[in-house]
Amino acid sequence: MSPAAPSSGRVVAVTGACTYLGGELLRRLEEDPRYSKVLALDIRPPALAPGGKVEFIKVDLTQPTVDAELATLLSRYKVDTFVHGAFLSHPTHAAEWAHELEDVGTMHVLNACAGVPPRRLVMISTTLVYGAHPKNPNFLSEESELRGHRDSRFVNDKVRAEKQVQRFAREHADIEVCILRFAPILGPTISNMYTRFFSRPVAPVMMGHDPLMQFVHEQDAAFALTRAVEARCTGAFNIVGKGVLPYTTVLALLGRVPVPMPQIVARQLTKVLWATQLVGSPPSFLDFLLYLCVADGQKARRDPSLAFSPRLSIKRTILDFLGIAPEDGATDVARAQA
Repeated sequence: MSPAAPSSGRVVAVTGACTYLGGELLRRLEEDPRYSKVLALDIRPPALAPGGKVEFIKVDLTQPTVDAELATLLSRYKVDTFVHGAFLSHPTHAAEWAHELEDVGTMHVLNACAGVPPRRLVMISTTLVYGAHPKNPNFLSEESELRGHRDSRFVNDKVRAEKQVQRFAREHADIEVCILRFAPILGPTISNMYTRFFSRPVAPVMMGHDPLMQFVHEQDAAFALTRAVEARCTGAFNIVGKGVLPYTTVLALLGRVPVPMPQIVARQLTKVLWATQLVGSPPSFLDFLLYLCVADGQKARRDPSLAFSPRLSIKRTILDFLGIAPEDGATDVARAQA
């Protein structure tokens, strides 16, 4: 067993309690006797049976006075670990509201944690912050630049939020700060930009480009987050699944029809479809169909405290997303974490 933080009677606060990862974390902590209280912080109650140790508290991170409200909660409940996961899983046309939630909302969280410091702060991020660029190496390490995307507020708000947390970690060495950068998450129950994109019967393919793609199974992702709450690890960690596949191979496994397009045509078409809200992915997403954005997960595996290794392969992840059971033909199945 890897060393874990002292956990008797621990109290955990979770923003973004209604997200997939937030909800899974609540469920797992609810069942773990080492935690005495879990605060579910969101604008609406999570989908969890009432009662038990999870307490819902309505918190809106877009409100200008929310940092004082959070500081009061941290003090009143003696919060040991703060998990910040109030980030959008898909782009929205309400760009100003998204900026207030993710970028400014993170500022409010950090102001509260500076005033009433928890022992541990865990942030949920994404490998999309590295950006998709023609000069990306085959595997991006945690030390790689967070380039974001010149035209994507969905990605860039997350970059700015993470840089705030990095600065906070440098200025508050007494707080254990951990950032988890998740590869795109797929699975049978999660909903995000990628699950929506791959649910369509056809998919654009940029002519002359077939980048490698990387995912992490929803259960592996939830397990990694739970481990990060338990552990003493600090710094940034890429949380990725087993293996990578070319984009066209992913489409073939999914049974989607590839539609080869010149880049300029694909961008103009996607721009129109996004503006009319007929698709859920903006034109900036096309860069992730052009260039590599594949992260190296070695650091998460090697850290003695986190020690995260994915259980499910990329093929199994795709088949689970499709609802195909292991007995229906998968040959590389590994048992997921509970």
